[in-house]
Amino acid sequence: MKGNSGKSDNHSKISSAMAFIILFGIVSLFSDMTHEGASSIRGAYLSLLGASAGTIGFVSGLGELAGYSLRYVFGRITDRTKLYWPMTIAGYVLDVLAVPALALTGKHGWIAACALLIIQRTGKAIKKPAKDTIMSFAASQEGVGKSFGIQEVLDQIGAFLGPVLLYLVMLLKTGDDTFSTYRTCFAVLAIPGAVTMILLIVTRLKFPNPERFEPEAKEYVPFRMKKKFILYIAGISLFAFGFVDYSLIVMHVSRNFAAAVPGLADRLPLLYAGAMLTDAVSALVFGLLFDKKGARVLVISTVIAAPFAVLVFAGQTMIPVVVGILLWGVGMGAQESILKAAVAGMVPKTARATGYGIFELAFGVFWFLGSWLLGVLYDASLPAMIAVSVAAQLAAIPCYLMSSKQSFRK
Repeated sequence: MKGNSGKSDNHSKISSAMAFIILFGIVSLFSDMTHEGASSIRGAYLSLLGASAGTIGFVSGLGELAGYSLRYVFGRITDRTKLYWPMTIAGYVLDVLAVPALALTGKHGWIAACALLIIQRTGKAIKKPAKDTIMSFAASQEGVGKSFGIQEVLDQIGAFLGPVLLYLVMLLKTGDDTFSTYRTCFAVLAIPGAVTMILLIVTRLKFPNPERFEPEAKEYVPFRMKKKFILYIAGISLFAFGFVDYSLIVMHVSRNFAAAVPGLADRLPLLYAGAMLTDAVSALVFGLLFDKKGARVLVISTVIAAPFAVLVFAGQTMIPVVVGILLWGVGMGAQESILKAAVAGMVPKTARATGYGIFELAFGVFWFLGSWLLGVLYDASLPAMIAVSVAAQLAAIPCYLMSSKQSFRK
């Protein structure tokens, strides 16, 4: 009710929005346990099935291309139909089912495994514009940086617990060969996948109309590709191009340090868990900074994270490799939280799913091209791969700065 609703009514509304943010974040927690648990061994698993570094880079990029480019299509559909929950639920179903299905692949089934990974990314494409849009409605009540930062923290707690769960599975499966152990790991991930769907339905029943958190605009505001949005897309696209997919990182570590570090294969999930924990902390820190400083904080995160490729791929011992993986987590956490928060502030409510879709289409195309190129360069020239990765990320900084200046202009 409008008018003199009183402080208690306003407080109740804010509390309800935060309750939705936290509950939806817990859904993401279990979802991330499922697919990020798989990500911790995905590269090593594909290599074990017979895929080359170039193939892994290509498939990882293709999966991201499908996962991001299709978001534009589903974003447009979501804005036109306003079916926020049906789109979100349909995407989650594909997302969490494709991961345990990896347990069904044979010893030389890398093609089937790659297809399942692309299906999983397609599920994310269906759900993400709708999910981020309804999150943005609640975030408008609490501060977009803080809200998306909280969600990313919960996401990354799941991304931390998923690899840890697989590590425990590996400890219990010491008598089996690596292939059988990995298959068991993927099967176990069906458990957090099932919890994801149960909690998602509970959230849907409790908050059937999350769009009510954000007041309707007095008049229709069409979405336009303003200069600050274009510059922001350019910056994130450069970041995506240079940001090495974790599949390539874990493949590199497993190939080059397995002999020097006994039992490394069983500990690979812990490396990813550490990166995800770092991701969670940086997401909250940079999310809070975003509410005060805006997109300019992307510059700080980029400077901190950009050297990760040097440490991971040029490191001769596990110490610099681990540090590099943690810096990779810093970059990932900062980008994930600020990325979503910035788009929410640039795009009107009536076209926000489309705005997310346009943004992520560009992100996905450049992630695909970068992953493919970096995978090829890995086989051809490691120094060249490192140089391209670092240079592309640093090239994003001028775009961030120009976008930040535009953000404060009327």
